[in-house]
Amino acid sequence: MARRPTAGELSYVLVIGVLAAVALLILVGPVIVVLATSFTDSRSIRFPPQGFSFRWYELLLDEVRSRAIHRAAGNTLQVAALSAGLATVMGTAAAVALARAGGRAGRALDAFFMAPLVLPGLAFGLAALMYFTILGFRPSLELLVVGHLVVVTPFLLRTVGASLSQLDPALLDASRSLGAGRAMTFRRITLPLIAPGIAAGAFLAFMASVDNVPVSLFLSSARTDMLPIRMWGMMESTLDVRVAAVSGTLILAAFVLMLVMERLTGLTRRMRG
Repeated sequence: MARRPTAGELSYVLVIGVLAAVALLILVGPVIVVLATSFTDSRSIRFPPQGFSFRWYELLLDEVRSRAIHRAAGNTLQVAALSAGLATVMGTAAAVALARAGGRAGRALDAFFMAPLVLPGLAFGLAALMYFTILGFRPSLELLVVGHLVVVTPFLLRTVGASLSQLDPALLDASRSLGAGRAMTFRRITLPLIAPGIAAGAFLAFMASVDNVPVSLFLSSARTDMLPIRMWGMMESTLDVRVAAVSGTLILAAFVLMLVMERLTGLTRRMRG
């Protein structure tokens, strides 16, 4: 005969269930609100939406009336692709070097390279602007790539480092015992095994760059307008409903890409390390 749960166990399950429901509401609620608002027929952002229409998505695709948004989106994707690509190379190399170093020195360097995730974004953005100004550089896409590179590389370090920690050392020893050098061992053994971690880190770096506001705020200009900054300006000046349409597009794209990366690389497990 099955044991009946006690009052304490029932209350524990109830409390955990309520907390989980509240957390889910807080996380998913804003997404539902912005998606619903993007289909409104009203001329301003309001919730609940007035009517149902695709007019704001159609206006978003208009090359003439939404030219500034398209230019900002192009700049954002270009910077994100370049910074994620460079971070993939640099982060992978750094993770391999740190894994080989080990010991206190390796842990200290790992903490140092992960610092950009802890440092306040606004503080880093201002520091980067002052530093590049002292060196005589003006805001440009190249400076944006450098700034984003600093803040997204730690994602590669984390996912690649997690993949390296799960690598069986016996495979590397077997490769060396068969006469393979370090370069061949890395190319034929290590790289294929950590490739899912590299792909997961590159995806996270790309998404973090697209979503980055502090660095873009300080290092962008009128010619290098970035999508998050453009959206903020539209919200601040006119409450343009196209902001909700852009948000809906980004949410859908991120959701699809996340499902693809989860299917291909086990993204959630890579993030946990």
